[in-house]
Amino acid sequence: QVQLVESGGGSVQPGDSLTLSCAASGDITTITGMGWYRQVPGNQPEVVANIGHSGVPTYGNSVKVRFTNSKDNTKNSVYLQMNNLNPEDTAVYYCTMYIYQNSKSGATGMAFWGKGTQVTVSS
Repeated sequence: QVQLVESGGGSVQPGDSLTLSCAASGDITTITGMGWYRQVPGNQPEVVANIGHSGVPTYGNSVKVRFTNSKDNTKNSVYLQMNNLNPEDTAVYYCTMYIYQNSKSGATGMAFWGKGTQVTVSS
């Protein structure tokens, strides 16, 4: 079994910063992709950031420049540094990783998701 656990969410004021963390544990052979999505109730999930095996991050247009996605392969962890937050960033943030596990038929990969962490930005 694999578990992803997010932390670091909370309530902040406009212009503040937050750092989200997500750590994977369990039966993990390798992780080839790590990223973040966010969702506001009633809306479709929005891609926030992704970082692949190359280590080069990509970002959604609404968070470019303000957010930084990084990872620590030794800790099976991904981080999202969020600066200059504004009320439009309010959402539940979900971590996702594409994880390979060994099986009798070889390595099998699939996407895993965390349960989400709430970020609220208001004055």
